[in-house]
Amino acid sequence: MVKHVFFYMTLVAMLVTSCSVSKSARSQRNLFSGSWTLNDVSYENNTGNFKSVIFNDADDICFEGSDWFFRDNNSTGRYTITGGSLCQGGDRFFRWSVVEPTANYSSQLQFKFIDEKRKDVSGGVGYRLNIASISEQSMTLKSNVSVDGELVTIVYQFSKK
Repeated sequence: MVKHVFFYMTLVAMLVTSCSVSKSARSQRNLFSGSWTLNDVSYENNTGNFKSVIFNDADDICFEGSDWFFRDNNSTGRYTITGGSLCQGGDRFFRWSVVEPTANYSSQLQFKFIDEKRKDVSGGVGYRLNIASISEQSMTLKSNVSVDGELVTIVYQFSKK
């Protein structure tokens, strides 16, 4: 009987620790929580002028000045683009999480689009951005894309509201 109890307690302990989020990821999640402004979208690792459609949504210039909100208690959020002659304004809702680092990459923010009722609208397709830095006041996210076979890094600079 004691062997069975010990076995089940060990099994439960393994399940709890394997499903838990690391202290580092939890700390980053807490830092994401709240309202942010995307101040600048820039490019590095290549020369020339670039124009891109970000997140299969809008031109890069439309994202500059956009407002982002991350709610960490239910992993939902939204970003708001201001409408104009070049930009389709409005709210875009998403579900997000922090992916822990591995040997191949640093911590990443991952998200996929949802509707106002929190239903997936992207068929499970999502995005991952490398977390270059994050603090209580600022955040830098990066994503690598290929342009004509050359690596270009898109850099997103945020400030906390």
